[in-house]
Amino acid sequence: MPRQTRPPEGEFARRLDRLFRTVHPKDRGPYTPAEAADSINNAAGERVVSGTYLWLLRTGQRDNPTMKHLIAIARFFGVPPTYFFPDDAMREDAVPAELTAALSDDKVREMALRAAGLSDRSLKAITDMIDSARAVEGLPDGQASNTG
Repeated sequence: MPRQTRPPEGEFARRLDRLFRTVHPKDRGPYTPAEAADSINNAAGERVVSGTYLWLLRTGQRDNPTMKHLIAIARFFGVPPTYFFPDDAMREDAVPAELTAALSDDKVREMALRAAGLSDRSLKAITDMIDSARAVEGLPDGQASNTG
């Protein structure tokens, strides 16, 4: 499979690419399409999707997955299947995939809950500490505006 060198074409591909780039264990980089396919297939107990097909979807060379594929991919990344539908982005109550994934981590969720109610000054101090920690660990700054 060739490496992706240009931005994905199509809304589905852009959304899937965003998930691949942002939803992964904190101690490693993004999943490869083959790793994602293996995990999806293991969870389903059958061959649902191939790494090649995920790569084709991610790059926009295929853009019409079956409902079975859509549900399996959404489960793997921890997002609702509606994440992939264009109208979902316009809904006021839609939760970004990155937030859903971040809040699935118990420690991140606990920090967010404990930060609720703090002053703007305290929140700024905490944000600065997180930015410094991300820089030390060589991670992107994590600002929502950089994800999409």
